Amino acid sequence: MAKVKLFDQAGKEVSEVVLNDAVFGIEPNESVVFDVVISQRASLRQGTHAVKNRSAVSGGGRKPWRQKGTGRARQGSIRSPQWRGGGVVFGPTPRSYGYKLPQKVRRLALKSVYSAKVAEEKFVAVDALSFAAPKTADFAKVLSALNVDSKVLVITEEENKFAALSARNIPNVKVATATTASVLDIVNSDKLLVTKEAISAIEEVLA
Repeated sequence: MAKVKLFDQAGKEVSEVVLNDAVFGIEPNESVVFDVVISQRASLRQGTHAVKNRSAVSGGGRKPWRQKGTGRARQGSIRSPQWRGGGVVFGPTPRSYGYKLPQKVRRLALKSVYSAKVAEEKFVAVDALSFAAPKTADFAKVLSALNVDSKVLVITEEENKFAALSARNIPNVKVATATTASVLDIVNSDKLLVTKEAISAIEEVLA
């Protein structure tokens, strides 16, 4: 069973936390992590691109000239795609790029990225994150005391409003809960700062 040091908000080591090897000690599956990251990035795309086809452009209701006898090619509308100002053929239309992967695949990816952070010693455990009021300076002091001033993902056991508001104005800091932290968030972070209760919640879901 892997063990990590448990710190308080002041950066003082208070004890150790034993991690469940079924969640934090597996061999990372890079292929599955790649698939999940691509899936989550695809879901973030807005998909609001659009062009006007021949039914959406204005004009073109009247046949420009008679069908026969002019010597010119037959035309039914001046808004056909081959005309200047005509509709676009096969252009992009609003759509969703999101797709779902099986739950077992998503869970394996989460276990893989958590295990990778523990193996790389980029997993920092803190007993709790409690603030009397939302204050950016207080949160910055905690990060400095814990030596996690790089790009960090903070994971709490449940929605911590004061922590989220305190971290909002700090660059490269993102706050998530044990249930909302995604594979993409974890991969994009240099370090994880996880509360003791959040570790238990993660193990309860993934173990």
